[in-house]
Amino acid sequence: MGLGDRLTELAHAVDRQVGWHRLPAPLSLGVLALMRKRLREENLFDTGHPAGLQVPQVNGGPEPHYLRSRTWDGTFNDLSDPLMGSTGSRFGRNVPLEHTFPEVEPRLSTPNVRTISRELMTRESFIPATTLNVLAAAWIQFEVHDWFSHGPNDLKEPYEIPLADDDEWPEHPMVIRRTPRDTTCPVGSAQTWVTGDTHWWDSSQIYGRDREFADKARTGEGGKLRVDPEGTLPVELEEGLDYADVPGTMWAGLYALHVLFTLEHNSIADRLRAEYPTWSDERLYDKARLVNSALIAKIHTLDWTPAITATPTLRLAMKGNWWGLAGEWMRRHLGRIAESEVISGIPGSAADHHGTPYSLTEEFVAVYRMHPLIPDEYAFRSLDGELLAEHTFPELNALHARERIGELTMTNALYSFGTSYPGAITLHNYPRFLQHFDRPDGFKMDLAAIDLLRSRERGVPRYTKFRELFHMKPIRSFAEITPDRTVQEEIRSLYDGDLDAVDLQVGLLAEPFPKGFGFSDTAFRVFILMASRRLKSDRFFTTDYRPEVYTQAGLDWVADNDLRSVLLRHFPQLAPALEGVANPFAPWNQLGSKRQEPAAQHAVAAAE
Repeated sequence: MGLGDRLTELAHAVDRQVGWHRLPAPLSLGVLALMRKRLREENLFDTGHPAGLQVPQVNGGPEPHYLRSRTWDGTFNDLSDPLMGSTGSRFGRNVPLEHTFPEVEPRLSTPNVRTISRELMTRESFIPATTLNVLAAAWIQFEVHDWFSHGPNDLKEPYEIPLADDDEWPEHPMVIRRTPRDTTCPVGSAQTWVTGDTHWWDSSQIYGRDREFADKARTGEGGKLRVDPEGTLPVELEEGLDYADVPGTMWAGLYALHVLFTLEHNSIADRLRAEYPTWSDERLYDKARLVNSALIAKIHTLDWTPAITATPTLRLAMKGNWWGLAGEWMRRHLGRIAESEVISGIPGSAADHHGTPYSLTEEFVAVYRMHPLIPDEYAFRSLDGELLAEHTFPELNALHARERIGELTMTNALYSFGTSYPGAITLHNYPRFLQHFDRPDGFKMDLAAIDLLRSRERGVPRYTKFRELFHMKPIRSFAEITPDRTVQEEIRSLYDGDLDAVDLQVGLLAEPFPKGFGFSDTAFRVFILMASRRLKSDRFFTTDYRPEVYTQAGLDWVADNDLRSVLLRHFPQLAPALEGVANPFAPWNQLGSKRQEPAAQHAVAAAE
């Protein structure tokens, strides 16, 4: 065993005995780096390509378009394996494939997912996450719509969920549609699923999954995207922007981010056109998309993640991911001083798949189920503190999103989201409207029950096995899941005393979080592996993160900007609300002599 392996084993032992998050920041950072090394070596598993998936035909020539621009279907990101990460490719896994077989009856339906939803998930009173704002909740949905899609649900042979006699669900039994399976999966192998989107961090939630939508979204001049005279999105694009497996998930917070980064794309296009006035519309558009996508990835890395993992260690770690330990000043003024991603950051380093072809994974999908962040009720105020409106989430949802933003204005909507709390990611805090969600097609669903069933259906291990496979300290009792005795007994009763049957989602919401964290340490193990992998595997964040591809003006735009500057570029009236606020995903200053607590914040007193 070499020195590196011995250090990795030592870090593993320290983490299990003490906990990485209880260590001083520099030591904690070293332990995290070694934990990530082990996860890269032991928790990446390839599921192969589906049979019949083919590399598309492209125009030849001395420099094919895909060398300097992202493709709609994600092909040709890795030039040696053009199908890697493309639309229609399989989700990979973070646990050995022998542990990923879908559950079958009776285990698939035990315990009843509707019962768990009602008894462990239901929000009796709003529990706020007081270190974040509602933009943080909207942001992660905005990003998930770029990352994860299993395609439209399978209407054949849905799951039938028995209901209790006192359950007021309109139809008995409850029906949950299946995830469409990869029919090319070899007989006897663990089941696989394919993505309806690309696996790359390419902002497809804005730009579309196909040429038809992309063309409809463009002006055809100056590389720009279409916006209405009021600065909002053309109404005919709204259905196409609802990029989720669940139709109707667009809402005012998500819509506001779509508008914001459409406007940002156009500002980038203007900057590039000023620098390169002879360029075609197509070339300006391609470069603006590259720059906008990289800026969104930077915001997620340096703004959102440190907001929801608010510890000195994670602030250092995320800065290290982007700028390297040498720091921002060194990177911006002297460039890369080392090939190492640790020293000079991931952007601009060499691409590396760590021995396994890149894809997002089913385990990554599972731990990103953060629906408790969404409040049920919202209060909207103007910058002078006047109460403009109060709405429930359904009144902000789907086709109402555009209408509400039009009534409120983008400035007031962003200000209200920035000054309101989201929900804490914990048990007994699931949005009630999502437990009885009416889709635009008339289908009724309990999303909390679906969250549970999806992990069982897709072979994501249950909580205790999941922790074991991620090299964590074993859980041997219900008391080790949570110190809350009431919750311990609720879980024990629902799972009939079977500790190993506890669902992953229940364990993630029940366990105590590291200080400053908005989600569980168990979920964090997947993040430290996959968050950097999304950057490190992507040619456009690594090998081709250079002026010849982005232009120097484009790279400067990414380096010079963050969420604060994007907000203030397009809505400068927000400056007083953001003054002195360290992170735009943290609560903003409340303004005006008529200031009142938003509806979401009224719940603090009730929760306490």
